[in-house]
Amino acid sequence: MFTGIVEEVGRVISLRPFSGGVRLDLLATTSAGGMRIGDSLAVNGCCLTLVEKRRTGGGCALGFNLLQQTLDCTNLDRLREGDLVNLERAARLGSSMGGHLVSGHIDGLGTITRLEASGKDHVMEIQAPAAVTRLLVPKGSIAVDGISLTVAAVITRGFRVWLIPHTLSATNLSLRKAGDSVNLESDLIGKYVQKLVAPLTQRLPNKPASRRTRRGKRR
Repeated sequence: MFTGIVEEVGRVISLRPFSGGVRLDLLATTSAGGMRIGDSLAVNGCCLTLVEKRRTGGGCALGFNLLQQTLDCTNLDRLREGDLVNLERAARLGSSMGGHLVSGHIDGLGTITRLEASGKDHVMEIQAPAAVTRLLVPKGSIAVDGISLTVAAVITRGFRVWLIPHTLSATNLSLRKAGDSVNLESDLIGKYVQKLVAPLTQRLPNKPASRRTRRGKRR
């Protein structure tokens, strides 16, 4: 489980095929601290399992095996050597909940349709699949490439968020542009609410319209 507060921006060292998928190696410093083989790390919001850790110039090289399912469902298949990725270690019980509950399981890919300055801040609009947009509410939470953001508005086929200068400087969003693909994860609580409420709404009877007399009184 994660919180959507990016600890650092890592750099892709290499990607190479292996049996069943792709091997991803990242250069990290802060987020490598205390990590052991088998631990989880959110990479652009996608929960990955550490399979190798070795010291290298400027930090630690962290290795992950990406299976085809992960490549099909995330933007990690678009990574290239030198690309920057958002990193966050798994949250610990009792740690600060600065963002919101993030599972690291991507619900769909979004496409940035607008990213421009507005005063000191930036406004970003993202086109998103229906599986994501139906769970969005104004002032609710959404994870974009692992970043916990507040939904400013739900728009046609997507949503809008505002980015403060710190968010741009502390994440890889500073390098994003219109047309880029981003990983999206809907609010976890919203998913459970939808799961619980959906069967109840399906069983609600359709109430017939009330019949009235010519004087407008019900019989």
